[in-house]
Amino acid sequence: MHESATPTETTQGFAPPTVVQFSVFLVNKVGKLLDLVENFDEASCSICAISVHEASDHAVVRLITNNSKQARKLLREDCLPYGEHEVLVVSIPEDLTLSRLCLHLLGAEINIAFAYPMMIKPNGAPTIAIAVDDHTLAGQILRRKGFHLLGEADLPRLG
Repeated sequence: MHESATPTETTQGFAPPTVVQFSVFLVNKVGKLLDLVENFDEASCSICAISVHEASDHAVVRLITNNSKQARKLLREDCLPYGEHEVLVVSIPEDLTLSRLCLHLLGAEINIAFAYPMMIKPNGAPTIAIAVDDHTLAGQILRRKGFHLLGEADLPRLG
């Protein structure tokens, strides 16, 4: 595992590490998801989290990789439409829970737009990707309450 990136200073004092989530739009046909993930395997760009949201004619695949620059290149080369969104990746230590994470963010009136589990477990701890409306404040609160925030450099190469 790589050394954690040091959070950057801002006028508020802290900018948490964020990770790029790609929302890839796929035609809803058999084999399209396989094609997508195989392209990442061949490029040595690990998918560390994936979530698929299906509609009748298309699917939106949310994914986080350990190399956003390479992922962006792959998606462009494959002419796949995609969007990008910064998310927090939070490792939940053994003595804390997902409900505590939600409670702490609720107390600060921070909205969680969506969340999904990561396929990695640093130090055996469950890890979740969350999209919030204020990364800085959410990061400050979660770190202060004992949660661990991960950046792209902390995401390992899988399989």
